[in-house]
Amino acid sequence: MKLVFAVVAGIGGVAALVVAYRRQRVAEHTNALAEFAHQLAQAADLRAEVTKALAEAADERAKVETDRNVVRLFNERFAKASEQLGSEKAAVRLAGVYAMAGLADDWREGRQTCIDVLCGYLRLPYTPPPKTLSEGPTQADDQVPIADAEATRAAREEREVRHTVTRLIGSHLSSAEETTSWGGLDFDFTGAVFDGADFSNATFSGGLVSFRGAEFSGGLVSFRGAEFSGGLVSFDGARFSGGLVSFRGAEFSGGLVSFDGARFSGGLVSFGGAEFSGGEVSFGGAEFSGGEVSFGGAEFSGGEVSFGGAEFSGGEVSFEGAEFSGGEVSFDGTRFSGGRVVFLEAKFSGAVVSFQWARFSGGRVSFFVAAFSGGRVVFDGAEFSGGEVSFDGTRFSGGQVRLDRAAIVLPFEFVALPVAYPPDGLFL
Repeated sequence: MKLVFAVVAGIGGVAALVVAYRRQRVAEHTNALAEFAHQLAQAADLRAEVTKALAEAADERAKVETDRNVVRLFNERFAKASEQLGSEKAAVRLAGVYAMAGLADDWREGRQTCIDVLCGYLRLPYTPPPKTLSEGPTQADDQVPIADAEATRAAREEREVRHTVTRLIGSHLSSAEETTSWGGLDFDFTGAVFDGADFSNATFSGGLVSFRGAEFSGGLVSFRGAEFSGGLVSFDGARFSGGLVSFRGAEFSGGLVSFDGARFSGGLVSFGGAEFSGGEVSFGGAEFSGGEVSFGGAEFSGGEVSFGGAEFSGGEVSFEGAEFSGGEVSFDGTRFSGGRVVFLEAKFSGAVVSFQWARFSGGRVSFFVAAFSGGRVVFDGAEFSGGEVSFDGTRFSGGQVRLDRAAIVLPFEFVALPVAYPPDGLFL
């Protein structure tokens, strides 16, 4: 029995050892399988990352290739439109204008370049055609030499192309759609000749817009309802010699609009009903020698408007019914040697209007029935040596009118009756 028990115990021990060994082997194998599965999972994740990276690289290459193709297409369209603009045939040039404008809409990165090309086209030398029968007397086509008739026809065709350029620019400046608006970009019309253009309701809210040295010689150039709220718009040295240039209802609320050194010698320039509520508008050194410039019904409620150093030697400049309720309007150093400057029924209720060191040596300056109810009107150092300055029917009910150090050289016609001087007014 002892021997049997010993044998059984030995066999049991051996069996236990075998079972334990097998369990250990199974556990090790299971751990090995788990580790292998983990490695397989890591390898799968790595493959997924590599696949994703390859896909992204492929997408990037495709995008680069697509962008390259798009740029290539835009460059081809640009070259084609530029070639059309240089054609001798007006119809082809007209197609080039529309092609360049369409490209500017599609190609945001190259929009300024397309605009520069269109503006550059307007800066090319141009002689407006003779007036048509509807514009004035001219010879019949069978009464002029063939060469002259051909030149006239070519000039009229060129005028149509140029008017299309300005019309497209104006429509894009007045567009409310972000994708088609050209607002905030630069427009260089330096030295261009305008015998008609439509910038009605355009918004000049940034960038540089230059009409320096431009010539407005006929037709209608309209800035009616335009908004000047930022950036710089320059008409420095521009020549207004004919036709109608209209700023009627325009709003000047920011930035700088400069007419320094401009010459007004003919036609009509109208700022009727315009609103000057901010920013700066300058006519420094401008020459008014003919034609008519009208600020009738304009409202000056803020900002600064300067005619400093300007010369009024002919024509008529009218501020009839204008309202000066804020800001500053300066005629400092202005020379009135001819023509007529009218402030008929103008209202001065809060602005500072300065004629310091102005010289009245000819022509007529009229404040007929004007009303001074606030603010200041300053004639300090002004010289009255000729012509006529009329305050006939003017009402002073407040504010301050100063003539400190003014020189009145007799004989000189200074009309000031009937004039009302209420106690609250101050006239120095």
